[in-house]
Amino acid sequence: MPADDGGELLARRFEEHRGHLRAVAYRMLGSLAEAEDAVQETWLRLGRTDTGAVDNLGGWLTTVTGRICLDLLRSRTARREQPMDETFVPDPVIRPLTQADPEQEALRTDSVGVALLVVMERLEPDERLAFVLHDMFAVPFDDIAPVVERSAAATRQLASRARRRVRDATPPTEPDPGRQRQALDAFMAAARGGDFEALVAVLHPDVVLRADAGALVRGAAVSKTLRGARAVAESALMFAHYTAVARVVLVNGEPGLLSVVDGTIRSVMSVTVTDGRITGMYILADPERLARLEAPEN
Repeated sequence: MPADDGGELLARRFEEHRGHLRAVAYRMLGSLAEAEDAVQETWLRLGRTDTGAVDNLGGWLTTVTGRICLDLLRSRTARREQPMDETFVPDPVIRPLTQADPEQEALRTDSVGVALLVVMERLEPDERLAFVLHDMFAVPFDDIAPVVERSAAATRQLASRARRRVRDATPPTEPDPGRQRQALDAFMAAARGGDFEALVAVLHPDVVLRADAGALVRGAAVSKTLRGARAVAESALMFAHYTAVARVVLVNGEPGLLSVVDGTIRSVMSVTVTDGRITGMYILADPERLARLEAPEN
């Protein structure tokens, strides 16, 4: 982009939309790094476009970002020989409990929980695009339809199908952060105290633990999915040394745990809570992906 007045103005206008575009891309991809790449690609395409013909820059940027993300999702689907691994946990957005972080403001707005992102990974690429753009960002179906190369009516059906799948598969969770925090504090106290029965008591009988350690980790810390309070409690005691150094942070806008050892993030955990008991645990322990995250200040 030339550094003339027109180019500088366009760059400033793009920066006004960057946070929003990052939020769109993150919800589409579940990856912070890929979301940033998608936003950068949107900027490059803007530089090759006659903006004089663009009536609504924000809408144009949103749909272009959606199209880029759709291509990435379709490429993922084409490469994947097996169904999505049920241990997969998306990249979390971490921030401190109290300190505001303007850089992450757009990601926090209408923040999407890790549990919902996990469910969205099961959607077909076109379904995910229609659901994210329409249901989360109120983009009209007439604007989404050309991206998925369908009629507006067919695009509406895509979003409806995605909405139904999301509703049926997303575990319910306590909307009150205070009650979420109480369950999390009880879990930490029981794990740190080695109290197996107290752990079982704070876990729902049908709790599901999903731990994503990446492809390279082996041994006891390998990626796994566990079901049932006693199995999850046993695992919690096995990895209690991480809980011992954990602190409560906001993970995608909800209370979660961050474990840091010698300045290195070892795990990030988010939970779903119903009636005071933990129903779902989502742990990212992939060293490669964790290395790209920054631990917020206390």
